[in-house]
Amino acid sequence: MTGSTAHAHTPDELDELARRAREGDRDALEELLTAVRPRALAVCRGVLPHSADAEDACQEALLNVAGKIGSWGGRGRFTTWLHVVALNSARTTYRRMRNQAVASDLLPEHADPRTTSVIAGTRLDLLEAVEVLERDRPQMVEPLMLRDVYGMSYAEIGAHLGIPVGTVKAQVHHARKLVRPMLRPEE
Repeated sequence: MTGSTAHAHTPDELDELARRAREGDRDALEELLTAVRPRALAVCRGVLPHSADAEDACQEALLNVAGKIGSWGGRGRFTTWLHVVALNSARTTYRRMRNQAVASDLLPEHADPRTTSVIAGTRLDLLEAVEVLERDRPQMVEPLMLRDVYGMSYAEIGAHLGIPVGTVKAQVHHARKLVRPMLRPEE
């Protein structure tokens, strides 16, 4: 399939590639990974604005896609599933880097989250708030991140998570109320 990666694939084409890849077609998997790499990188950059960190997270996301393609159920769009995989990879990369910084005493004790980051520009207050939310209300993290960070519609989120749109809206609303007090005002 030479030249097929030069054009932007439609969502239907990506779904078809994903179906074929899920069934064991290695060429389809390669084409799929090439086609979705820019999208996965954009998701990772939404969490990790430093290019090298986002690239690492993107690579991890693509490895996860390749290794877990069988877990895509095919009910919703493949791109919605990809967003979640990339988001989780970016958050995992952030956690790993934060833990390394803490273990190495690289993170100042009283760091200002708006200006200090071991990840060159990531808003630590947002990521830390999401970490707290994940401990207290893990079911709300994905809807909040998919809606507020990536701008996905409530309907897309509901289809991906297999829950009613009203439930998605309620979870996002409640998560915003819980996270808001943890965020520092922008100056």
